Amino acid sequence: MFKRRRKPSFLKRLKSWLWPEGGWKRYGRYILLRLQRLKGTPREIAAGVACGVAISFTPFVGFHFVLAAITAWFVRGNILASAIGTAAGNPWTFPFIWVSVLYTGRWFLGETTSGAKVEFLKVFEKSMHALMTFDFRVFFSDVWPIIWPMMVGCIPYYFAAWFLSYYLVKKTLDKLGQARLKRIEQKAARLPRKEQE
Repeated sequence: MFKRRRKPSFLKRLKSWLWPEGGWKRYGRYILLRLQRLKGTPREIAAGVACGVAISFTPFVGFHFVLAAITAWFVRGNILASAIGTAAGNPWTFPFIWVSVLYTGRWFLGETTSGAKVEFLKVFEKSMHALMTFDFRVFFSDVWPIIWPMMVGCIPYYFAAWFLSYYLVKKTLDKLGQARLKRIEQKAARLPRKEQE
């Protein structure tokens, strides 16, 4: 009953996933509306979003939702907001995030960067396969040399992303809440005048 009459093609679904139909501005408004409707204070919602955004900078691909929920629970943030925050890690941002955290980690560890190109998707695929099959030989020979610098390099990005996103989301939600209260007060102030007429 509520299904589409014509199912969109794979290419159309892929396009809408990479680029929202209404544009990024409309998508941003939609996200803000979703955040406003969540239960909790602006502090709790902002903390949840911040956890999701920060977790996106870690190399634990496939576990971002779970880790964001755990950290949101730990800081008493909104768990649903943390799931929304993980949208910061997406096909547009992941390549920049992975390269940044890898080279930052290598710099922290004093490793010399080799000229070999790192194929991150293959590294994550190998890590998942090694963990699922308990093949730790492959994990430590092929995956660990890439994952370890990424784990070290993500630390400054994690904290910077957390504090920045917390501040921006809380400030935005506070402003939206004040504007809503102002509209309610104005509406209430107009009611007696109509009754007098």
